[in-house]
Amino acid sequence: MGKLLSKRLKRKILLVVIPPLGYLFIKLLYATCKKRFHLPKEGYISPSIVSFWHGEILMNPFLYKKYMKNVKMSLMISEHFDGELIARTAGFFGFGFIRGSSFKGGVKALKESFGKIDKGESIAITPDGPRGPRHTVADGIVMIAQKKNIPVIVYRYKASSFWQINSWDRFIIPKPFCRLDFYASKPFYITGMSREEAKKAIKEKLSHV
Repeated sequence: MGKLLSKRLKRKILLVVIPPLGYLFIKLLYATCKKRFHLPKEGYISPSIVSFWHGEILMNPFLYKKYMKNVKMSLMISEHFDGELIARTAGFFGFGFIRGSSFKGGVKALKESFGKIDKGESIAITPDGPRGPRHTVADGIVMIAQKKNIPVIVYRYKASSFWQINSWDRFIIPKPFCRLDFYASKPFYITGMSREEAKKAIKEKLSHV
């Protein structure tokens, strides 16, 4: 019981301390870097689903701020403790969040996503999260986009120099003073495709944007 309480207390402390510090770290890191944005001339469509790889979460809030800053956006984030840390950090950037994934809370997350889209909000999803395999596309993004007949927009960023964590998603942390290139695709629809065709289309966009 003592160990359990100790674990809970540590998590409560981390949830208070880590998100604001993480937010400040990300902002300061971004400020040191040179930035280039490669955005489609056609602009975005709202509501839409924004998709990016789990290992590239760190800097994508700035692409959102540049490209879709007037769009209300909610991130779909797992119900695990790591997901709670991400959700609270994302809150500092102005994002809402939907808790759940294909592994846990999937039905609830789908219903909540539908409700937000009906209100005109956009959704952000890491299609290979929260557990991978890396750079694969799970079913959830396809189900939402096809059910609501809304487009998908993919985000990528590339850093000229970076650290890469030895985790399943090979998480990328750009190094200070590097160059960051941000990419957003044109909105594209997967309505009418089979599930496998749609997943392939999303992965190809994420690979070549």
